[in-house]
Amino acid sequence: MFIGGEWVEPAGGHYAVVDPATEETVGWAPEASTEQVHAACAEARAAFDSWSRTPAQERAAVLARAADHIRARLVPHAELAQAETGATTPTARAMQVGVAAARFRRYAAVEPAEWAIAPQIGEGGRKGAASALGGGGVLGALAVRQPVGVVTCITSYNNPWANPAGKVAPALAMGNTVVVKPAPQDPLSVYRMAEALDAAGAPPGVLNVVCGRSVEVGEAAVASADVDMVSFTGSTAVGQRIAEVCGRDMKRQLMELGGKGAALVLDDADLGSAVAGIGTTFSFYSGQICTAPTRVLAQRGVYERLVEQLAAYARRLKVGDPRAADTVVGPVISAAHRERVESYVALGRKEGAVTVVGSERPDVERGFYVAPTVLADCTNDMRVAREEIFGPVVVVIPFDEEDEGVALANDSDYGLIDYVWSADVSRAFRVARRLRAGGVGVNTVGRNMEAPFGGFKRSGVGRDVGSYALHAYSEVQSIVWPG
Repeated sequence: MFIGGEWVEPAGGHYAVVDPATEETVGWAPEASTEQVHAACAEARAAFDSWSRTPAQERAAVLARAADHIRARLVPHAELAQAETGATTPTARAMQVGVAAARFRRYAAVEPAEWAIAPQIGEGGRKGAASALGGGGVLGALAVRQPVGVVTCITSYNNPWANPAGKVAPALAMGNTVVVKPAPQDPLSVYRMAEALDAAGAPPGVLNVVCGRSVEVGEAAVASADVDMVSFTGSTAVGQRIAEVCGRDMKRQLMELGGKGAALVLDDADLGSAVAGIGTTFSFYSGQICTAPTRVLAQRGVYERLVEQLAAYARRLKVGDPRAADTVVGPVISAAHRERVESYVALGRKEGAVTVVGSERPDVERGFYVAPTVLADCTNDMRVAREEIFGPVVVVIPFDEEDEGVALANDSDYGLIDYVWSADVSRAFRVARRLRAGGVGVNTVGRNMEAPFGGFKRSGVGRDVGSYALHAYSEVQSIVWPG
């Protein structure tokens, strides 16, 4: 593990990291003890004072050098990420390692951390007799962003480069120190990120990486008295547990949790655009993304055509070896997760859904593959429509009137990213404003990487990405003085 600038042997030995495409061992990940996790947190605490007082330009220079280090090793880093996750080659290169390098580069740009507030001019009272409450005189004020302190970053398995980079880079840019606890399924890439920051000149203790499969490792990284904030990406159930622990000590939280994105396809929509957007996103990374539009709400006038075209799109998706150039859908992360996804498909049929495509497991000898699946004639009360499956499975639900579609979209425990397709842009924007989701794509599944990202309801707490990530990893301090 990487603790206090040193590579440390794990107290709990090692465990195998398995390639989900071949079922072969990729490498061996360290199993930390709770004592080693606490030691990592203590190292981060010891490094905080110096790092937080390091000029922002110097911190930015470290991030820039780390970005260059990652970019220069893009191919071998992507090969490791692919072996750990089963991602296709384009995904591993562009969306995993490439995005990680871009995020370090993004936060190497220094942004103002303070801004003036309009002076308060008191009325009445004797000249110069400003009270403790500012009843008279002139008071100037400055709002200053200060680092939170030590941040524990617990990252998801679906992107072992971009997800940690999206936490580590802005946290370090703001002057925080970090302990990263990567997902146990694919932690090896995060150690390459640690190597990059070490080579870039990050002082000892500024970044620490601990790893382990046991629940105790994650809980120690959250509960440590040295930790001031927890940034987590993962399931809502785990997020709730982390929130309970953080609440006892009033620790700051940034939570990116589950999603069950609704895609409203209105009766005047361009069906080709809608099908392409839904199809590419629900199958991307084998559906293991929280932003996927896995709950398609189709207005009755286009419902039958949409189901037919979406099924045809799913049938054309090449499933297989993620290293092959023509593969679109690789494996899911593990055998256990494959069983979970398949059990949801079986449950959907039991609930009355019709499997239009994807009824059988792909014919491959090895690997944890799931066929892209379209379930039609669904209702919003089915479990397949309400619970996050996290696989290449989409459910299609018909509706009649626009108000009904909005109500169905909002009838969910989740509210991360929704989508609207309509040829009438003003209508689409009107519908988008009514959706209870942290983000809405209008006639697109694309994302603006400076736009705030986060969810309503059980999809999370807080916002990150762009400048919003700098806000998330900082506290605001007011400094007031007499004018």
